[in-house]
Amino acid sequence: MATLQCRVVSAREEIYAGEISMLIATGSEGEVGILAGHTPLITLLKPGSMRIQLPDGSEEVIYVSGGVLEVQPKLITVLADTAVRADDLDEAKIVEARKQAEQMLVNQSDTLQTNAALASLAESVAQLQTIRKYRNRA
Repeated sequence: MATLQCRVVSAREEIYAGEISMLIATGSEGEVGILAGHTPLITLLKPGSMRIQLPDGSEEVIYVSGGVLEVQPKLITVLADTAVRADDLDEAKIVEARKQAEQMLVNQSDTLQTNAALASLAESVAQLQTIRKYRNRA
């Protein structure tokens, strides 16, 4: 199978750099799969899991909280707001963050607090989904 280079970079660090056979992510228009030879593309990423299939058949699962995916003929670049390997996600902390976001929604007093609570809730749900996908593959 043909391969291409991939870089996944967050605001803090480079999460992945290397050769891959396929990348699957959730773009603004839905799930997208990228193989070698894919048409050049730029799309916004939605929060959720991103799967990277390596040439040896193994797979990396990375949670991204949003960002930009750029596809060039021989290189995929993911610039993510936040990117964390699925095995580095702490389920207990995520569940606690979800509870806090739900509590913020109950106690909200203005639109700004409501929006912050909804964003936090959406992020925790996406992280939990990433953990569950990762566990099903491990």
